[in-house]
Amino acid sequence: MPVVQSIHLELFPRAREEFVPRIFDWAVSAFEGRYKDYQPVDAKYHDFEHTLQGTLCLALILKGRVLSGLKPTLPQKMFELGMIAILLHDTGYLKVRGDSEGTGAKYTLIHVSRSSDFARQLLEEQGFSESDAGIVQRMIRCTGVNLKVEKIPFQTDTEKIIGYALGSADLIGQMAASDYVDKLPILFDEFEESARYSGGEQTKGGMFSSPEDLLRKTEGFWKFYVLPKINNDFLGQYRFLADPYPDGPNEYIQHIEANVERVKRVVARLDAADAPPVSTAEALAVK
Repeated sequence: MPVVQSIHLELFPRAREEFVPRIFDWAVSAFEGRYKDYQPVDAKYHDFEHTLQGTLCLALILKGRVLSGLKPTLPQKMFELGMIAILLHDTGYLKVRGDSEGTGAKYTLIHVSRSSDFARQLLEEQGFSESDAGIVQRMIRCTGVNLKVEKIPFQTDTEKIIGYALGSADLIGQMAASDYVDKLPILFDEFEESARYSGGEQTKGGMFSSPEDLLRKTEGFWKFYVLPKINNDFLGQYRFLADPYPDGPNEYIQHIEANVERVKRVVARLDAADAPPVSTAEALAVK
């Protein structure tokens, strides 16, 4: 939170100091099970840490864009709505009290719409206008995996840009995390639960037969899904992470590339013909 608050006040010196702590408290309360009749988050991959990874990444993307001076400019209000959207974008994994079947991962296929509904409910309670709630909902829709972004009825170019930045941050923030590779088996468990709950329908990235299969397909996921999406669908908003912009190093992309290289080493260890067979957990010991 302190970094996001610092960015908020740096970009908008007249902004309310309590704004960022306030919206973070909304999200923390929700994920800890202190909001209405929702339980604490029990999804093991899409937890609050995952949300924080995306939130920091989005704040940095928007900071880079504002400081670049490119048009359209990003007003304070739109920046703030973007921060609310990223903080609430995975509330669709939360279960209500009395829902004792499985974990919130079972909602993977519908979590975007559930997150959108959650955001509208909370914002209405906090006194936001219907228009502002709609903006947040459309931004959240950018995290839908199979959604055609051109189908989202954005009202302004600014709203669209922040939505695209949010969608980029959701993907990049998690893939750049230091423990991303280690948590892939946990992500597989979520996909598997989602498939059971939905009768075997495809989940994002396609179905995987095992954690090992997910590891083997991670390089392709980066090259053939994430890179085209952030470059084409989301119009390269991640480039504002370059420090300095536009030609400085992009540490997020560097971390992702390092994670992909580690995945390749893990897969090589699994496939090593001159060594005894190892489990996925043992292969992940490869750094």
